[in-house]
Amino acid sequence: MNRQPIIDRFPLGPFETNCFVLRFSGSTDCWFIDAGEEPGEMIGLVRREGLRPVALVLTHAHCDHIAGAFEVVRAFPKLPLMIHEAEREWLDNPMLNLSVMTGVPVTAPSPERLLRDGDELELAGERWRVLHTPGHSPGGITLWHEPSKTAFVGDALFSGSIGRTDFPGSSFDTLARSIRTKLYTLPDETRVLPGHGPETTIGREKRGNPFVRP
Repeated sequence: MNRQPIIDRFPLGPFETNCFVLRFSGSTDCWFIDAGEEPGEMIGLVRREGLRPVALVLTHAHCDHIAGAFEVVRAFPKLPLMIHEAEREWLDNPMLNLSVMTGVPVTAPSPERLLRDGDELELAGERWRVLHTPGHSPGGITLWHEPSKTAFVGDALFSGSIGRTDFPGSSFDTLARSIRTKLYTLPDETRVLPGHGPETTIGREKRGNPFVRP
């Protein structure tokens, strides 16, 4: 039987950015996936459940996804941070991570590991594949767990929508290509966990997303 991930979702900050604690039964190891503003509730869950964070994985480096990264790392010292190599310089650059637009500059810790398309990450004996899904930002990634058909897609794809492409470094054509070639090729029943809003499935988006058709 395939092990199903245990996923706790936390909509954080003024943009209600979906940040996650991911784990599997039978293990205390967990990941933080993105760390928005005021991540205390996420940190509290990990402590209450006696979990052992082994990574903070960022789907991309826009400020609403990284604003709480320092707080998470302070709570769990030496926690490795992972991000796609295309956005390594964004973590400490408020212009690139767009926080300069908010009037409150945001930075995040330096990455421990730079990710590339096709990389495999292991959590509690389960392998997750890194899919490079740029367009909303150059280093956007999806984390894909084939056995449970689960995908954390960041801001690439939403329920009935897609990530914004009017930011510096964004491209609609690139995002549409990422969705068609990397996401719409996943099984229709794939559970899609986006960076904002409710979850959806690949099949639902292929049938009804008005922005990108298969």
